[in-house]
Amino acid sequence: MDWRENRVESALNGTNPMVLAKMKSGFAVIGDTQFLPGYCVLLPKKEVLSLNDLTIDERSQFLTDMSLVGDAIMNVCHPLRINYDILGNTDAFLHAHIFPRYEWEKDERRKMPVWLYDSSNWYDEEKHFNEHKHGKLKEELANYLKHIYEK
Repeated sequence: MDWRENRVESALNGTNPMVLAKMKSGFAVIGDTQFLPGYCVLLPKKEVLSLNDLTIDERSQFLTDMSLVGDAIMNVCHPLRINYDILGNTDAFLHAHIFPRYEWEKDERRKMPVWLYDSSNWYDEEKHFNEHKHGKLKEELANYLKHIYEK
């Protein structure tokens, strides 16, 4: 099975190469595309349809972990801010998108949701995660998240 077919299961069994760190609520992974450097996703430990399918404690932990991934991106990538997005419309399982937003983005783009960027950004091979191009970024994000849990 290709790890993309079930990202949660592949994270659980250690075959998802995008995993940055195991969090209390799930797994921080670097995004498949890096047109906004540092883009990450938080996957849950168990597959559920939405945040509301978790207990209150599990929800609280998921949202806390989501913000910790944001802290890692802020520390490593130095964006202006972080946008958090929990949708589940295309991939029908709980996951949180964590997008850095940068000063170098055009004003009309930076002030709008990331999803309004041209769709080619999601499919362009030049913008896909590449270990050679993005490996150092991945390592720095992973190290920051591991440091959080060592405290």
